[in-house]
Amino acid sequence: MNMVEITDDIKKLIEGNALAFATVGEDGKPHCIAVGDVKVVSKNELLVGDNYMNETKRNIQKNNNVVLVVWSRNWEKDCIGYEFRGTAKYFSEGKWVEMVKKIHEGFPAKGAIIITINKIKKMA
Repeated sequence: MNMVEITDDIKKLIEGNALAFATVGEDGKPHCIAVGDVKVVSKNELLVGDNYMNETKRNIQKNNNVVLVVWSRNWEKDCIGYEFRGTAKYFSEGKWVEMVKKIHEGFPAKGAIIITINKIKKMA
């Protein structure tokens, strides 16, 4: 499998906008939330902080397949967006949680999610 690569332009889009973050529940139904302050931590990994994610955390622990979508904040003028498919791993301690605590000062930072991207699809 070819490794996907998050380019500098895609990184700017991810780190400058909120993303839709979808998981799948035990019942097979999707669950989607909005996340902000997502950080690109390698050429194919994203870091998401868990501040208030109960259902998302449970879903990842049962089925680690996830999808995120980001689009340009100024979408009417510059309609660019991407879908990211990958697998997620939840951490309740360690270096990723410490990093999230620095990013999300003033939030609970209960945990961290590392998403390994295996497919990037341009949306527009």
